[in-house]
Amino acid sequence: AAAQADLSESARLRLEEAAATAALRARLAAATDALSAEETARLADAAAAEALRARLETADAALTAMTLSLEAERREAEETLTLLAGARAARDQLDGALVQAMADLAAARATLEAGQSDVDDKDREIASLSAALEALRAAESETQQEMNDRIARALAAQAAAEAALASEMSAAEIRARLLAEANAALDGAEARSAEDARQMALLSAQTQDLRRELGQLQALLDLSEARDLESKVQIEAMGARLNAALAQTAAEQKRRAELEAAERARLEAEAQELKKFRSEFFGRLSGIMADVDGVRIEGDRFVFSSEVLFQPGDVALSSDGQSEIAKVAAILTDVAGEIPDDIDWIIRVDGHTDALPLSGRGRYRNNWELSQGRALSVVQYLQDDLGIPPNRLVAAGFGEFQPINDADTPEARAQNRRIELKLTEK
Repeated sequence: AAAQADLSESARLRLEEAAATAALRARLAAATDALSAEETARLADAAAAEALRARLETADAALTAMTLSLEAERREAEETLTLLAGARAARDQLDGALVQAMADLAAARATLEAGQSDVDDKDREIASLSAALEALRAAESETQQEMNDRIARALAAQAAAEAALASEMSAAEIRARLLAEANAALDGAEARSAEDARQMALLSAQTQDLRRELGQLQALLDLSEARDLESKVQIEAMGARLNAALAQTAAEQKRRAELEAAERARLEAEAQELKKFRSEFFGRLSGIMADVDGVRIEGDRFVFSSEVLFQPGDVALSSDGQSEIAKVAAILTDVAGEIPDDIDWIIRVDGHTDALPLSGRGRYRNNWELSQGRALSVVQYLQDDLGIPPNRLVAAGFGEFQPINDADTPEARAQNRRIELKLTEK
């Protein structure tokens, strides 16, 4: 009967150990779920950090360095959050194990003080202390394999305890050994709890610093987005002004082109009309000057030989020259009366010389001054003596640089010494 009772008690103890193992596995599953929740939170944080990094990459080029710093801080934050989650889970497990161990230790001490001698009570105390030791060792493990190993060691210890009991080991020795082991486990758990508390405080401080830095980065990002928005508004306004300016420029160019076309048409009309009066002018002059030597028409110019108008080397009009110029002025006055007022016509008087250089000792130093002096004499005579308006007269000197005959002969030089009259527009 005693042996059967012992076997029944052993079976009951094994059932209790199985229940304790199931409880530990349930706690492990809960811890795994907590870790999954922490992992989900970490992934959410990682996704948020990735979105922030993407936004920073599309911001201004000035935030590139900040983005790199944010990426490093994000990785550190993930690692810190991972450590924090692990520390919290370990702390919770250690707290639970510590509470259970303290309760078991208190029960063991109460049992020792009561001095119970019943074998059944001793077995229960051994099972309770074994369960406490198993809980403490399971709380320190991080994997299911380690928990199983420790449970196996606890079962081996229980078997050893039962064997020791079978060999009539004194209850006091068993209690003392188990109490020492429980006290050692409790001291280790308290030390680890203190270290975990210190790590938690450090991790909490680091987390606060990271949150503050993330807040600063978010503020900088918001400021950059505000600046980007303001820049876009300014760019749109500038684009609108540019489009308006381009439209105005196009309108101005169109109006200018129309004005230029109208001006060209007007000038062409004036040129055609002036050409008619020029033909009449030169036609009359041709009839009057037909018998005068040294006078000829070349294209749209009426050409006087210098010998007809001037004495050699002189710029003053001779009496014969004044008579010939007077004929021109009389015809010009008649024709000018028929020219419309909107045609801005002029008589251009061009002076030309031959290529023989002057001595330089006279009034004129070179052929430039001589040709200009002779053209100016004709213009002044037309204005002062013949009444041609000065705003219709122009004098120009070309020296020897516009010859009509390049031969080096007296005849060619005589042809190059000339005064040309041309009716034209300004």
